[in-house]
Amino acid sequence: MVHLDTSFLIRALVRGTPEDTLFREWLLTGESLSMSAIAWAEFLCGPVENVDAKLAAELIGERTAFTEDQAATAARLFNESGRRRGSLVDCMIAAAALSDHAPLATANAADFAKLKRSGVSVLEAR
Repeated sequence: MVHLDTSFLIRALVRGTPEDTLFREWLLTGESLSMSAIAWAEFLCGPVENVDAKLAAELIGERTAFTEDQAATAARLFNESGRRRGSLVDCMIAAAALSDHAPLATANAADFAKLKRSGVSVLEAR
């Protein structure tokens, strides 16, 4: 299973990007894809066309609910990574991936760099 960050999904919907190529590979090989409800909400904030939102909803098998355990993990990640302004949502998205023992695919690896030492596995398309 691979969890998708908002930035990865946005870029995966742009034909010819490295994220598009990797996303298509995962779809062809049957990789299980997931996305937290937090990342999904961020994606829907757009701007996003309805057709792209519908396509993404069909391609991503599951958007997982954010749980109390994930909230505690997100708070730990936030505190361990220096309580950086604007990073709480990233910590929440990372917590969802951690709870599924899944890597997090992102187009903004720098946003998650400080979380790696806390066990977050980050995938970046190249």
